Amino acid sequence: MSLLSPELVSLFPNEVKSDSDHYSLKAEAEEVVSLLKTQKGEWKLLFVFVPLDRQCVCSEQVSVLVKEVDSALQVLHSQLEKAIVSVLLLYSNSGHLHSSRLCPCPPVQSTAELRLNTAIYSHVLLESLELHLVERQWYSKSDHFTVQLQRVPLSDLILSTDSSSSGGKLETHQTYKLVLQLWENLLQPSSKQKESNVKNQMLKIQCPSEDHPFLRTEKNSLSERGPASRAATDAVMGTDMHCKDLNPSNTPPTSVHAVRPADIQVIAALGDSLTAGNGVGSVPSNLLDVLTQYRGLSWSAGGDQNISTVTTLPNILREFNPSLTGFSVGKGKQGTSQAFLNQAVAGAKSTDMLKQARTLVTRMKNDSRINFHSDWKVITLFIGGNDLCDSCQNSLYFSAENFVRRVREALDYLHAEVPRAIVNLVETLHIVPLRGMHQDSTLKCPTWLVRILCPCAILPKDGSKSLHDLDNLNRAYQRGLAELVESGRYDTHSNFTVVVQPLLRDIILPYTEDGRPDRLFFSPDCFHLSQRAHTLMARALWNNMLEPLGNKTHSQDFSAGLLLKCPSETSPFIQTYENSNYTYKGPGPTPPPISDWGSDFSCTDTAPSNSVPTSVHRLRPADINVIAALGDSITTGLGAKSQNYFQLNTEYKGVSWSIGGDKNLETTTTLPNILRKFNPSLQGFSTGQGLFAKKGFNMAVSGAKTFDLPDQVRSLIKALKSSQNVNFEMDWKLITVFIGGSDLCHYCMDQNNLSPQNYSQHLMESLDLLFKEVPRVLLNIVAVPQMEGLRRIQKTSLPCMFIPSEKCPCLMLPDDDSAELTQLKLINLHYQSVTEQLISGGRYDGREDFAVVLQPYLQNTLIPISTDGNPDLSYFTVDCFHLSERAHAELAIALWNNMLEPVGRKQVFNNFTHDRTKIQCPSEAQPYIYTKTNSVPDLTSTPAPTTSPMPVASEVTVPVWVPAVFGVIGLVLGWGITWLFLCRKIKKMETAKKHKEKETELKATSI
Repeated sequence: MSLLSPELVSLFPNEVKSDSDHYSLKAEAEEVVSLLKTQKGEWKLLFVFVPLDRQCVCSEQVSVLVKEVDSALQVLHSQLEKAIVSVLLLYSNSGHLHSSRLCPCPPVQSTAELRLNTAIYSHVLLESLELHLVERQWYSKSDHFTVQLQRVPLSDLILSTDSSSSGGKLETHQTYKLVLQLWENLLQPSSKQKESNVKNQMLKIQCPSEDHPFLRTEKNSLSERGPASRAATDAVMGTDMHCKDLNPSNTPPTSVHAVRPADIQVIAALGDSLTAGNGVGSVPSNLLDVLTQYRGLSWSAGGDQNISTVTTLPNILREFNPSLTGFSVGKGKQGTSQAFLNQAVAGAKSTDMLKQARTLVTRMKNDSRINFHSDWKVITLFIGGNDLCDSCQNSLYFSAENFVRRVREALDYLHAEVPRAIVNLVETLHIVPLRGMHQDSTLKCPTWLVRILCPCAILPKDGSKSLHDLDNLNRAYQRGLAELVESGRYDTHSNFTVVVQPLLRDIILPYTEDGRPDRLFFSPDCFHLSQRAHTLMARALWNNMLEPLGNKTHSQDFSAGLLLKCPSETSPFIQTYENSNYTYKGPGPTPPPISDWGSDFSCTDTAPSNSVPTSVHRLRPADINVIAALGDSITTGLGAKSQNYFQLNTEYKGVSWSIGGDKNLETTTTLPNILRKFNPSLQGFSTGQGLFAKKGFNMAVSGAKTFDLPDQVRSLIKALKSSQNVNFEMDWKLITVFIGGSDLCHYCMDQNNLSPQNYSQHLMESLDLLFKEVPRVLLNIVAVPQMEGLRRIQKTSLPCMFIPSEKCPCLMLPDDDSAELTQLKLINLHYQSVTEQLISGGRYDGREDFAVVLQPYLQNTLIPISTDGNPDLSYFTVDCFHLSERAHAELAIALWNNMLEPVGRKQVFNNFTHDRTKIQCPSEAQPYIYTKTNSVPDLTSTPAPTTSPMPVASEVTVPVWVPAVFGVIGLVLGWGITWLFLCRKIKKMETAKKHKEKETELKATSI
């Protein structure tokens, strides 16, 4: 604003109330009025931040907040002239916005359900505010006072407290996004206001346009409202049943391949909100009702009324067997009696399937209406949508392999526990076509809300790599489920089978006659499905069950009518692989053994800078001349290529992830071998093994602890200065430090010397030495990994159960849930936090040729899993503790990729899956290795793509409105931002207080 209006005046209140005090919007408005007594003749811009407690939202909170906003506006209107008031919703994670809650917190089963509740109530609050502002004519009180409602809340990304992000990171790039979102929404008409979804792109400032240089208000914005949503015209969702043969088998069948529809006595379902029935019966205008679970209308498990009025799979089956049981009725969550055997949970992901399966089996065994061993059962499992919705936030966790593994665990349990069952495994819905509901603004869909519910599907642009990756993952989910069943895993006996039902593999979005997506098939949030869609899905599922394997319908056109099929005389059974005369393809051919752990290299721009850079923030990979490493046995490569216990003590330095240089990248993946693709003259890497190894500048020592690190630094400095191959003053050096594992392994035996404070002190002493003594350095500090996962290897892998625990006694010896193990886990986290505090504190920002960067990809350590669900031992040596050459290759790739990710947006978990193509390349826009400095964009030099570059302040041609708006933009924007950061500070203080309480419990150890 000051660029456009150099005379802008910023006023700040004397104090800001914390959100722990009950300080109403009206009181804040009165304070603002008192501050503006001297600004009577000037135009003013004020923001009213409406706080919403995202941890506990309810309808009472909505009505109270609307009244508070109205009270505040009355104060401002009565006392101020020449004012534009912008009202916007502000999320809070604090959980105590007021001294007492407005209502009891509604129970939620998962973070996904909490996110759904928050999003729905947020939209309801905005709708309520809009209606109220219109009724009270706040938009058009006079030409000297108006109110503008920002119709999206402040970005959920900006205000979330993600455990993978540090507080300092929020105060850089994320804060800029906050400010830009506020600014852009001031210029946009209300219907085009949007939530900021810029991720790794450079941030750009939008400029006022020539045809509309004003701040947007309701009066000067052209009405862009689309036609009102059409009311439902078809209240009856019934189906005609024209099948003639409705009889059961003459005697109860003993084979799953000879089950007729009338033989089914029990029906059940597992899944997420689509099976739970969220919003199925909601009227188009009642968004809040999407939180209601209409289980009786659920396509696969509902049993409300009968097939003439409600089409569901149970109602179809009841035409064959009126005594069918297990279906859900009415409304309610999975724990209610109405839900019965519909155990789907809103927001559920594949990780929840095993738990749902266990709950279902328990209910079936304990219900007197069910003969568990004799009754034939149909169980429908439908999952995957929520996994896809969050997949871009953690690609490893939501990988196709992990998704299939989790579904397999649930199916394995059902296979082992449930007799006489047919499981419908419905393929994951093709989610990409649903984006069409949010690409037509005339539909008035709450798109910002769905961005919260399903960001990975809604946020990517058409044709983007992110959208392409999502579609590929969606298809991989579908293929993975098919391959799982094709293996024949669930056809080992005659009273159980799993059949893939592909009805939702391809989705065709329904359109109205005027060419717009038809909202009648969706609930009010334009994301969940309405009863009309559930009707078609029930028919399609039924038809799939009667279609032979290999010839099933695999697309769903919601706009086309769909008639029910009937069992035939020649094929009266529910179709399985056997009665379809289908032969499973079986598992694919065994891939050839992997001969090496090399990688492919696809980068094309490998040139160095035109001249040797003087700033570490302009350092290209090819500019690095020297590489070095400090650490413990992981960096020495201890046992990395060992084939037996006798080779465990051999150091294979040449394959060490951060410093090894054996052979080349095509056969041995290490950081130096990657860098040698950019600079073949790289110096310092180690080669060979054992006594014949050449260590180069690998100063790591097996078994070293952090108090040994300063000596390693001194040795490195001496070696660098004495080397004839290194120009100590001029060569750029890359040094990687990875240490702390040995400290944790022996912490319980020497708590004083191995405390987090001493860990931080020794690390600081080492970095201080490098900062003082060595020119031209980029320093990688790799985060201490989470060690607890190593216990799982010893417990679940038979060869590892007999390995002595002396290598890491403090981790391996304590019992599960013991105080000792809990203490070590907290110390592990504290090691990570003190490392981040040391690096982010600015201690090493004083030199242009020196930078320390935390590479956090081991911050959330995931143990790689094999196809049998157990830890993959190929990543470990025969001692089940140290890392194999395969793991070293994965560490190297992850470190390199972390180096090419901006600070604050680096991957914080490892992705240990063999793929020769995982090495990333520097981009044309950002060819440098990322540091804290070059990770932050220069906002004033980044013009918007559709506008002119941002001019220098002294050369600005000021639009008509700008001189008017310099009253209190600084006051209220500064007030809002300060309030936001105080909320975070209070949260940190509360966390610190909890840690301090732990200190007493944990033998005076500072946690």
